Amino acid sequence: MTETNAFQMVVSRIDAICDRLNIKDAYRLRLEKCERELTVNFPVRMDDGTVKVFTGFRVHHNDSRGPAKGGIRYHPDVTLDETRALAALMTLKAAVVNIPFGGAKGAVVCNPELMSQAELERMTRRYTSEISILIGPDRDIPAPDVGTNPQVMAWIMDTYSMIKGHTVLAVVTGKPVGIGGSKGRLGATGRGCMLNARLVAQHLGIGLEGATVAVQGFGNVGSVVARLLAREGSKVVAISDVKGGIYNEKGLDVEAVFHYNQQTGLVVDFKDAENITNTELLALPCDILVPAAIEDQIVKANAADVKARIIVEGANAPITPEADRILNNRVFVVPDVLANAGGVIVSYFEWVQDAQAFFWSEDEVNHQLQVVMENAFSEVLEMSQHQKVDMRNAAYMLAIKRIADDMEARGIFP
Repeated sequence: MTETNAFQMVVSRIDAICDRLNIKDAYRLRLEKCERELTVNFPVRMDDGTVKVFTGFRVHHNDSRGPAKGGIRYHPDVTLDETRALAALMTLKAAVVNIPFGGAKGAVVCNPELMSQAELERMTRRYTSEISILIGPDRDIPAPDVGTNPQVMAWIMDTYSMIKGHTVLAVVTGKPVGIGGSKGRLGATGRGCMLNARLVAQHLGIGLEGATVAVQGFGNVGSVVARLLAREGSKVVAISDVKGGIYNEKGLDVEAVFHYNQQTGLVVDFKDAENITNTELLALPCDILVPAAIEDQIVKANAADVKARIIVEGANAPITPEADRILNNRVFVVPDVLANAGGVIVSYFEWVQDAQAFFWSEDEVNHQLQVVMENAFSEVLEMSQHQKVDMRNAAYMLAIKRIADDMEARGIFP
């Protein structure tokens, strides 16, 4: 459903905010470009003995506020342009929630579903060696994204450590708990989305108890959001993944759907539900819609069909600018740079724990996540009300003002 160049979409939003805030050209121009872009083409020996050359990327958008931070995506359709856009969103996301990171993103063009575990490991280790000139615990800290997981992060950490000659736990986040990972990290992005849903529901006077919810995407983010909202008493009426969705207006047994998905890899054909498409899910009447799959799902062509009262963007950039304008003043949208920032917040906690070699309990992690998220939501909402803009523009205004102030304080070397 892509409508335009992904990075240009982010830049256009940044430009609009820079105009509104009268940001100096010196800072606007820097935000319109990525600081560093590395493209690597590297060989991997496959299980059948053949050699395949993969293409990978690592992009730093802006590191004025601290080390670059961002996930690594394994997907057959990922591009350098998409990687740039996601890196820029990470810069904004870290600034919105006021943690000392800049923005980065990485990717390898591949289909992990068609690769064996051994092939994935060899590819990951070679990709890590190729991008090792950019990453480091004080420079650029990768994390999981679409198609990657804690095991992939463990391989990256181990490979980087072998290059350096000693164990470097803090080079990545989202690792298994036993090797420097943080408790609460795996579900952090989904938990952050749930917290934002709760906060906006409270703001609008809608209780989560009994609120109807539709969730697009049932991976690391969507499954956590759906389960947590169900535990809050919400009625999850629809769930989907890449292969299709299910709907029951009386509500789904989310835990049963989760176990069914774990066994089959699907949500379609779940008992006590009718099969629907992802397009149909986005148009369902509901209180809260959580697009938690991939970008460009709500576009100009289908935005008018959205009937939700609230959208919480679990995915990055699931709504295009054209669709935003159609939804504006009709749907309360919690933007991606705020809604799904739980992952980068707890990644920051993991980085801090690794640096100190002192680890927190899951309750401590979840509590601190809630504190940071509530503060960020409050600041964005205050900006929205004061400037009379929607939450996305308010979040961008808050972030860009912080980044510009920090760039001005640092100055330009030499």
